[in-house]
Amino acid sequence: MHKDARIFVAGHRGLVGAAVLRGLERAGYRKLILRTHAELDLTRQQAVEDFFDQERPEYVFLCAARVGGIMANRTYRADFIYINTMIAANVIHASFTHGVKKLLNLGSSCIYPRLAPQPLKETALLTGALEPTNEPYAIAKIAAIKLCSAYNRQYGTNFLSVMPTNLYGPQDNFDLATSHVLPALIRKMHLAKCLERGDWRLLRADLDARPLAGVTGAAAPEAILDILSQHGIASNAPEMLTNQRDRTPKGVSAGPSPAEDPFGGVRLTLWGTGQPRREFLHADDLADACVHLMQTCEAQDLGEFVNIGAGQDQTIADLARIVAAVVGYRGAIAWDATRPDGTPQKLLDISRMRSLGWEATTNLPAGIEKTYRWYVEQGMQP
Repeated sequence: MHKDARIFVAGHRGLVGAAVLRGLERAGYRKLILRTHAELDLTRQQAVEDFFDQERPEYVFLCAARVGGIMANRTYRADFIYINTMIAANVIHASFTHGVKKLLNLGSSCIYPRLAPQPLKETALLTGALEPTNEPYAIAKIAAIKLCSAYNRQYGTNFLSVMPTNLYGPQDNFDLATSHVLPALIRKMHLAKCLERGDWRLLRADLDARPLAGVTGAAAPEAILDILSQHGIASNAPEMLTNQRDRTPKGVSAGPSPAEDPFGGVRLTLWGTGQPRREFLHADDLADACVHLMQTCEAQDLGEFVNIGAGQDQTIADLARIVAAVVGYRGAIAWDATRPDGTPQKLLDISRMRSLGWEATTNLPAGIEKTYRWYVEQGMQP
């Protein structure tokens, strides 16, 4: 890509798109074409065609997607398959019909079979059943890979697909009803810390910036405590403990009692057993990888697609301990085994990406600390 190239970043306000935008700006690209969802609905074919007619982008980063964690994937199954399939079909086809020089399609590691051998090699695609909790999203992302591959084979296009591991960083989604595990942990730990320390100023500022089910910082303390408890953040105070333990579902580790808990009064209950293993990559590392590929590689260099990851994973329980240390939450952590775990392990084989001259540089604790600082700063803005 030359420095004066016209580059369309689809989904520039999301976690991935915002990181790609920062990466392009760091690399000196200035003719960046951006549209919000309100300005351009990528699920509308005619709107996408009209946009490409008008703007004539030379390069496209396809970062736009409807995304979410286990709860969102289970709740909005039709939305996840329809929206993501339509976005991919419209942008990829318009890129072909308008002569885009190169396109980079962002996928997800959830495309792999639930029980594929670890670490996940690119050749494992479509060799087994998908994880049921995110199957619609995975099918849409697989369709996007196959679309790029088919256009390359039939029409000689130069469309690249990359499969990043679990991502995190600034601009992430911290809505507890729809977020992925890491941003959810950051926010839950932050709210639990505020409750633990009795810091109602910071707690109310967070809810003003990001209301929970319509509850803002202006709500009565009882309403705030109720909505926090619905998200697993509860007082461990002696006067409340008996009733809370009576309501603890079968399979939930209730955590220590106040007498056993040297750090006092809050218990945070998280989904699942804590035993699944996950790999995490900072979004800025992904952006650097994407810019590197667009600058140095052609579609035939990647095969059908290439994995992008950090090269190591940890259990969700270990992740929770890292986040707690970064945030400063010192209370009890319990696990609700009645909730789904998802895929047992997702670790990408990144040997092909390493052979293309790129590796991640951000270690997980440092990346989480940077993300948490951004989260707090955003929450304190008026």
